[in-house]
Amino acid sequence: MKFIHTSDWHIGKNLEGHSRLEEQEKFCNDFIKIVEENNIDMVIIAGDVYDTSNPPAGAETLFYKTVSRLADDGNRCVLIIAGNHDNPERLSAVSPLAKEQGIIILGYPLSSATEEKYKGYEIVKASEGCLKLNIKGEKVTVITLPYPSEKRLNDAIKDVESEEELQRTYSNKIGDIFRNLEENFEEGNINIAVSHLFVCGGDPSDSERQIQLGGSLVVDKRDLPQKAQYTALGHLHKPQKASERLNVYYSGSPLQYSVKERIYAKGANVVEIHANEEPKIETIYFNNYKPIEVFKCDGIEEALRVCEENKDRDIWSYFEIKTDEVISQENIKKMKSYLRDIIEIKPIITFECEAEEIDLKEKSMAQLFSDFYKFKEKCEPRGELMDLFLNIVSEEGEDDETN
Repeated sequence: MKFIHTSDWHIGKNLEGHSRLEEQEKFCNDFIKIVEENNIDMVIIAGDVYDTSNPPAGAETLFYKTVSRLADDGNRCVLIIAGNHDNPERLSAVSPLAKEQGIIILGYPLSSATEEKYKGYEIVKASEGCLKLNIKGEKVTVITLPYPSEKRLNDAIKDVESEEELQRTYSNKIGDIFRNLEENFEEGNINIAVSHLFVCGGDPSDSERQIQLGGSLVVDKRDLPQKAQYTALGHLHKPQKASERLNVYYSGSPLQYSVKERIYAKGANVVEIHANEEPKIETIYFNNYKPIEVFKCDGIEEALRVCEENKDRDIWSYFEIKTDEVISQENIKKMKSYLRDIIEIKPIITFECEAEEIDLKEKSMAQLFSDFYKFKEKCEPRGELMDLFLNIVSEEGEDDETN
């Protein structure tokens, strides 16, 4: 059997208020092609389908169309679990329709599907946190744990009211659930685990919403599934192996969702797997539909030149510009006339001004403003700014005389 592991699509996510839906649509179309060209039998989406618990209509429409095409009217198994960004009830609300197409959506820890037979596979048995599948003659056991917040986890554990249970750590509880679920694994079956959580030692980026509050929601590696041939995780946006000993992987997000994420490639794991054998894991890399670039420039002239040189590229750009004066609105407009999607223009002030004692009576209002501005902003006020200040002062003076 061959499956693909992906996660953290974050459909509907913005970059500093700029929509990424166009890029996400390109990714979805490419992902469908990858699945078809690689003859994938099962698609696993390990949480954070959306970026918020209340996704925009365009994000939901894109997702529904995509998974419907992936499922191909029940010819392919599509398994989706909720992440920490998803609203489990909203994600699962379309389950009655999704079920008709062979799409399995699990929102809460220990959720269960129903036994069904489709064109390309069959759900032979469905219980809390476990699926027994028959996919083209292969027997497959999948244990699942959608994002287990503390509340969701405690709701899933039946004896949580006991003092002993309350005192046990989050990781211990996760480990007990996985150990219980692993009892469903069988010799001669393909055994897989799917979850959305933060594993101790994982390398996060700066675009994930933290779930490890003060370290309390971190899962130790010893509490991960120990008998699974492959564990598919979601949450971390950097693709990585979460354990040296076990086949536990984060697939990462499909797009660069922050400046930090621009330094590594994005993709998904295609896994060829047979019962009682080590899986063959291949990373399929995605197109970088709209790269994030950071330009560090020595002065506004270099920044303008960089903008002109890159005017034909479709990129998100951040600028750090060394300057000894305020960057004028005119130059900012020039930069944006070359590059449409400039996210940030950050001046790095190089002007230095020494503090000195002054007599307020010896200096004009313009001199006092200039001195204050240089002290505060570490650069000279531009002419237009000085003119604006003097106009305001002049108007205030006229009002005082009138009164």
